[in-house]
Amino acid sequence: MKTLLAIAVFGTLGCWARYGQTIVVQNTFGRDFPIAVLSINVIGSFLIGFLFFATMERYEIGLSLRTGVLTGFLGGYTTFSTFELETLLLVENGEALKAALYISLSVGLGFAGVFLGAYAARNL
Repeated sequence: MKTLLAIAVFGTLGCWARYGQTIVVQNTFGRDFPIAVLSINVIGSFLIGFLFFATMERYEIGLSLRTGVLTGFLGGYTTFSTFELETLLLVENGEALKAALYISLSVGLGFAGVFLGAYAARNL
């Protein structure tokens, strides 16, 4: 129950951070290019890479707090960071071909999914 509460609290904070950053970046740079989401994805990827390994190899924190931050906060902030971490773990485990396939399928099928979802919403 403690872990679920941590995920919920940190997830809320991650969603607020994403929303706040989106507003600031769009007000600063405009909406001509999706720089807000790009910045969220890059920062989230850095944070999950840093926090996953720092809290596993260098710093001891409770499992509930670690899960709350990694799954809750970063899951609310961006799910792209988890995708990047899973890709890194595949590469580090010597599975570069699986990593390349995962990247290709995630981007390709993800785009197909959003395209088909938009098509269905507009035409069905």
